Amino acid sequence: MTWTEEWATADDGVRLWTARSGEGEPLVLCHGGPGLWDMFEDMAEPLTGRATVVRWDQRGCGRSQPCAGPWTGERFTADLDAVREHFGFRRIALLGHSWGAQLALSYALSRPERVSALIYVSGTGIGPDADWHPAHRENFLARLGERPELLARWRYLAGRQHVTPEEERERAVLQWSAEFEDRARALEHAGRMADPWFPVNDACNKALNEERRRRWATPERYAACQALEVPVLIVDGGRDIRPRSAVDSLERALPKVRRVILPGAGHMPWTEDPNGFRAAVVPALP
Repeated sequence: MTWTEEWATADDGVRLWTARSGEGEPLVLCHGGPGLWDMFEDMAEPLTGRATVVRWDQRGCGRSQPCAGPWTGERFTADLDAVREHFGFRRIALLGHSWGAQLALSYALSRPERVSALIYVSGTGIGPDADWHPAHRENFLARLGERPELLARWRYLAGRQHVTPEEERERAVLQWSAEFEDRARALEHAGRMADPWFPVNDACNKALNEERRRRWATPERYAACQALEVPVLIVDGGRDIRPRSAVDSLERALPKVRRVILPGAGHMPWTEDPNGFRAAVVPALP
């Protein structure tokens, strides 16, 4: 499959890397992180037969132009709108994964007239971090600790104040390997996520995670979700180390929602259950 790479320009002049492929109604993908980059090529290619798929790297991340921010949810939703405008799409379907699910939901809440459908994959809901973060940390240590040498190596690298680019990549691959239920192939899957490799934008990660902790779980957010008329598909991997109960409040709030749980998959369900993932997502496309 051929991807056509282009630059979209945000309203403050920052250039955003994009890649486009396929035919049909537009589907824009929002990658996780924050501070990472698009890793969706394997997931996206089967969808290009049903949609015009657009991938992009978020501000200051991956292949997009380096910049000093600002690192706010409002800025990132404006960047997403710049991607939409660059391609001349009147309305878009959105698929967001993990942090990208939060970004896609934020965009739908702020610009519902621009969104035809929302596919919310492996997010953490609209409740406080206490709903999921302590259990996530415990589950992460338990899963990586199934191979004590990997946990020991990760702890060593995570405790280093300065690491080489090679060590930064190794640390990330070890950390990401805990996201997969299939422990025999976890390092292989995580290695594919890190190819190509770009430096993690730690400033972006820290700022946006702090903003989520301060501003995300509010009665106003819940009420906004109750009023959202965009159809939403929630897709979860049943073996995600982030407890899926965190998403229950979002499911309860949304008036037009369907939820699919893929029981044998972790945080990247398209990798561990590609057929189940496609069967869930394709009917949700416009």
